[in-house]
Amino acid sequence: MTDRSTTAPQETPQPADWHTLSQERIEQMLRTGTGGLPEAEARRRLAQYGPNRLAPPKRRGPLIRLLMQFHNILLYVMMGAAVITALLGHWIDTGVLLMAVVINAIIGFIQEGKAESALDAIRAMLSTHATVIRDGVHREIDAADLVPGDLVVVASGDRVPADLRLVAIKDLRVEEAALTGESLPVEKHDEAVAADAPLGDRYCMAYSGTLVVYGQACGIVVTTGTATEIGKINQMLAGIQSLTTPLLRQVDRFGRVLALAILGVSAATFALGTLWRGHAPSEMFMMVVALAASAIPEGLPAIMTVTLALGVQSMARRNAIIRRLPAVEALGSVTVICSDKTGTLTRNEMTVQRMVCAGHVFDVGGVGYAPVGDLSIDGRIVEAEHYPALALAIRAGVLCNDARLREESGLWQVEGDPTEGALLVLGGKTGFTQRLGDEAWPRLDSIPFESQHRFMATYHRDADDAPWIFIKGAPERILDMCVAQLNHDGERPLEVDYWRRMATDTAAQGLRLLALACKQAAPLDGGLSFADTESGYVLLALVGIIDPPREEAMHAVGECHRAGIRVKMITGDHAETARAIGAQLAIGVGKPAITGAEVAMMDDAALRRVALEVDVFARASPEHKLRLVQALQDNGQVVAMTGDGVNDAPALKRADVGVAMGMKGTEAAKEASDMVLADDNFATIAAAVREGRAVYDNLKKFILFMLPTNGGEALVVIAAILFELTLPLTPAQVLWINMVTSSTLGLALAFEPAERGIMNRRPRPPGEPLLSGFFVWRVLMVSLLMMAGALGLFLWELNGGTGIETARTMAVNAVVVSEMFYLLNSRFILSPVASLEGLTGNRYVLLAIAACIPLQIAFTHTPVMQAIFGSTDLTALEWGKVLAAGLLVFCVAELEKFVIRRTRLASRLNQA
Repeated sequence: MTDRSTTAPQETPQPADWHTLSQERIEQMLRTGTGGLPEAEARRRLAQYGPNRLAPPKRRGPLIRLLMQFHNILLYVMMGAAVITALLGHWIDTGVLLMAVVINAIIGFIQEGKAESALDAIRAMLSTHATVIRDGVHREIDAADLVPGDLVVVASGDRVPADLRLVAIKDLRVEEAALTGESLPVEKHDEAVAADAPLGDRYCMAYSGTLVVYGQACGIVVTTGTATEIGKINQMLAGIQSLTTPLLRQVDRFGRVLALAILGVSAATFALGTLWRGHAPSEMFMMVVALAASAIPEGLPAIMTVTLALGVQSMARRNAIIRRLPAVEALGSVTVICSDKTGTLTRNEMTVQRMVCAGHVFDVGGVGYAPVGDLSIDGRIVEAEHYPALALAIRAGVLCNDARLREESGLWQVEGDPTEGALLVLGGKTGFTQRLGDEAWPRLDSIPFESQHRFMATYHRDADDAPWIFIKGAPERILDMCVAQLNHDGERPLEVDYWRRMATDTAAQGLRLLALACKQAAPLDGGLSFADTESGYVLLALVGIIDPPREEAMHAVGECHRAGIRVKMITGDHAETARAIGAQLAIGVGKPAITGAEVAMMDDAALRRVALEVDVFARASPEHKLRLVQALQDNGQVVAMTGDGVNDAPALKRADVGVAMGMKGTEAAKEASDMVLADDNFATIAAAVREGRAVYDNLKKFILFMLPTNGGEALVVIAAILFELTLPLTPAQVLWINMVTSSTLGLALAFEPAERGIMNRRPRPPGEPLLSGFFVWRVLMVSLLMMAGALGLFLWELNGGTGIETARTMAVNAVVVSEMFYLLNSRFILSPVASLEGLTGNRYVLLAIAACIPLQIAFTHTPVMQAIFGSTDLTALEWGKVLAAGLLVFCVAELEKFVIRRTRLASRLNQA
């Protein structure tokens, strides 16, 4: 480096260009040199560029956030019901409803506060201090005081404090997974790279928030604060609006339509009664209140909350932790899952899968770090000791190694480089452990791996005190050192073309390559030096290593495909590796893998087409991931996105369901997500989708149960007004039915288990309305049946000379008993319930009916309830008539299911 701190200022390049510039050019542009910046210049630049921190986003105040929680159609419905009960003087009901409104608002307020903490988590990733060279002196300063042009020193264990252009490196490796998705630490060098190099391939740069895991380096600060790569992600995240879930959108539309319908029918009924029938306005007002009370689905918010909460509990038992309640249902409507590769679809445990020796190719069984597995040739299991080159290569991999393999509580773990750990596991599978190697072949000296040399060498003596030098590294580098190869029958001249061909073939399968070689000789000067690594080596083997797919992930991907859900892999890893893993998982088979650079060149229209067709995306940056999610959503897809790094946070927040990794995920990813996987396993997502579908089914069943109940009551009131009949149900009695019995009964449907074949269905269309044409028909049919039973029984009793109190009591009980029977019908939308499983398969349904029976007996026969609701005692015969009204609903509903099933079966047969 040269001192150019007094050079005239130059035009500052764009941040994307720093990796393309030479060290000299950057020193000129930033007016810095070997001694760093003068302290006075650093203070001036701090005033110019501002502190090296991420600015907090603009946020709404707590009061505004709390008030906005009430801007929700469900809460409007509940508040409307509270107003009605207050008008009727039922202050206890009013208090309960208002309490429910406040609790819902408080829960939403707390959840929104948690969502904003995603930005805090990103800011927390920034280093708090930095070692800087100013005026030629090393000093430690607050990282917020760094400025462009500062000369920063980083070493193993440090978090990079700003975006640096590296200028002096000693074996530097940086963990960038949180930013780029790269599964292994990245080796750095100080040479400029191409302008179009993806973020993960800019080896001359170290980015703010990443972690130095090995070596040390010196770098020039090129960007600070919001201009850094992590700062851009922070700005991107702050600008993304979270989407509401399909269910909430549907319920919002449903609630608006229902509210307008109730208001319209109530106004029409009021006008009809006062203007046409001549009723007094005050009397008609109370009738309209009764009508509105019968039509408003007071139980819907409660049942939604309970059903979603039960889904949360069920998912938690499957290692899926839900952070936002509506995400439970949103999972059930997912049409596309965009998954990260490393650790989610794969084990995040590097494993040797292939050993190439001269004349033989060995497949290695077993996955992960457990030293269990066989070696085979074309499916035939072999023993390593029968193949000299293989045995010596395995020995070389164990001895030329700085990692450690250990077992804790039955789990095998690697300390050190995962690639070196894979070689230790291979040794364990063949009986040559690190302990045995240390005892029989002690290490006397070594040359550690350095990125500029791309190899590691160790010096040993065997049990006979013979000297050996083992070496491992990049195949092209090791090939240059070798003059021979070890064949089955001894050493032979090196066949360079064979090894290059095998290296190409192995790499095409997505495997990372290492070469192993040896020299039976002592170091020239007693200690191992680079002079001992120039030539004269015997090539032993090429090693193919990969992070293998999880077995359970393979099954889960297949289950998703059967369920009509597309699975896409979006990873920061290399295209060849991603394509190979995708093929093993049946993702993107026979299709190309698209890189982030190709995505960047596409306009939005082209990306929308590609996003649907292609399933594997490699070397994807945060912007690419976000654009892919948006493109899929623009195509009408409901997207679940998995991720673990800060680079995934914007896409996680934008997705319909953001899924973060609990074990290796960053706090930024977790806070931006809707769900956290405690086991980082893709199979857990598939299980959560199944649970989400069951939740949606149960919500539909509840609505299908609730609306006919409310509809039947409303039709009773409307018929009485139209035909100038005595009102069969008083407003108080309507509220008793809705608030006490309907909600109690309907709650049991939240506990319905998932129906058989739920994951064999296609995902429901995102725009599908909550009530289909079939649902409207079912609601109308059952509403008419309930009205016929209650109103018919009421008029029959009045014509027979029964008193008005008794007739009304029978009408109320007819509606409630009809609900009890219809609750059994509602367990299955189309399947019959007239079976042991149908009648007893959900014990909560039986418990709800058992709880409702004493409530109705108390309503009918206790003096207190009679005084409040105007009810009266019923005889056994009158109870029998009430029971018949309920059986009518049950039998007709089951007959309707039978007819629809037969009709659909006939239609399918005709199509076939």
